[in-house]
Amino acid sequence: MKLNFCFLLILILRHQMTIPGSAQCSLDSIVDKKIQDALTGLELNPFAPAKRISCFSVTNSGKLSFCPAGSVVTGCACGYGCGSWDVGGETTCHYQCNPVDWTTACCCRLT
Repeated sequence: MKLNFCFLLILILRHQMTIPGSAQCSLDSIVDKKIQDALTGLELNPFAPAKRISCFSVTNSGKLSFCPAGSVVTGCACGYGCGSWDVGGETTCHYQCNPVDWTTACCCRLT
């Protein structure tokens, strides 16, 4: 009788271990979770929403034109056909000609 009881107890415990809901996470699901966690911090994250580039112009009188915070200069233009300019600190168009009546900075940012 004791042998039958032990055998029955072993069968019940073994059956409980094979029920899918009570099983531990599979190694594949753990690895997939770790990969997704690692990718969320990367710049080229395939799970991140797609970003778009947004560009606009800022025009000021004089030799300088500034892009607002969060954007960078991608091009410059000015009055009187001046072709000598430089970009300062990624956000400023500076023209080196005299006279210059206006300066435009083309500014872009990721949205």
